[in-house]
Amino acid sequence: MTKMNLLEQKPDIDRSWTLFLDRDGVINIESVGSYITSWKEFQFHDGAKDAIKALSKMFGRIVVVSNQRGVGRGIMTMDALWEISANLRDAVAEHGGRIDKVYNCTAVNDDDHNRKPNVGMGMQAQEDIPEIEFRKSVMVGNSMSDMEFGKRLNMHTVFLTTKHDPVELPNDLVDEQYGSLQAWSNTLEPAEMIS
Repeated sequence: MTKMNLLEQKPDIDRSWTLFLDRDGVINIESVGSYITSWKEFQFHDGAKDAIKALSKMFGRIVVVSNQRGVGRGIMTMDALWEISANLRDAVAEHGGRIDKVYNCTAVNDDDHNRKPNVGMGMQAQEDIPEIEFRKSVMVGNSMSDMEFGKRLNMHTVFLTTKHDPVELPNDLVDEQYGSLQAWSNTLEPAEMIS
């Protein structure tokens, strides 16, 4: 495959596809060096709700997979994390989009099966939603651990440069990169958005 083909390669997405989203820095503004510990601290990225609404019309399933070590470190409670996840889903639904499942890894240890880039949350999602095929899935995240998680499961990967500088393409872990979720969503063909 030539470099040009790799850079231009976009999957033909339809309702049989699943979208995996990281949370902090993708959906909401990330508190770099800290944690979002309550719903009142949660602030959607500009255009994120519009992007999820549009993507909801194209992907059959949308799943959030998020490392949330703040719980394991005692910085926030599990109840607060559940409230954030529930309110996130409700806010997206009120805007006309949907998030089908939210998975959070609260483990402190990087070796934990569920902590990205380990694939536990992806495997749990597939167990809960058997229609998920990883080769027909896209992982959107803003860290290399998100990209590695996606590639370990043979997903198409989209890197958002909300926290880190752009990577040089082609890259073994990154198929596409954009400045925001909305920027990536806007590149998808209108024909693909028909429900």
